[in-house]
Amino acid sequence: MDGTTWAALTAALTVAGGIWTWIAFRRRGAVNGLRALGFTLLPAAAWLTGTLEVVVEIAGSVTDWATGLVFDVFTWAGVGLAGLAVVLFVVSGFLRDRQLGRAQGGGAAPGRVDRKAADALPRTSSPGPAGRPAVDDDLADIEALLRKRGIE
Repeated sequence: MDGTTWAALTAALTVAGGIWTWIAFRRRGAVNGLRALGFTLLPAAAWLTGTLEVVVEIAGSVTDWATGLVFDVFTWAGVGLAGLAVVLFVVSGFLRDRQLGRAQGGGAAPGRVDRKAADALPRTSSPGPAGRPAVDDDLADIEALLRKRGIE
């Protein structure tokens, strides 16, 4: 576009803003009218500084990119692959946590006692619940308090 077209666009935006400003002053008062006047002066300021062309160029580029995104099959294939990658990362995190839980628990199902792992624990002077060896004396005291209150 040439300079005359930019001047005409600026004039049209400024006139539309002027009408909006007048309506804002009449209906809503001075505060909203002054705010509208500030917005009305922005197109003229952008034209005088040369940034109006930049804003229009950016808007055109974003529009071209968006239409390419919506109507391009390869772009949607890329979006689908990115979504699949995110799902795989999340699933692998859950599986890793389960494997770590099994490794720490000795591979037994939750709520069951693995006798080989229990026999490998160091024995202390006081046994734990159900005849299992306690890991240390502090844990044995806690287990005794829990048994006393009926919590196991």
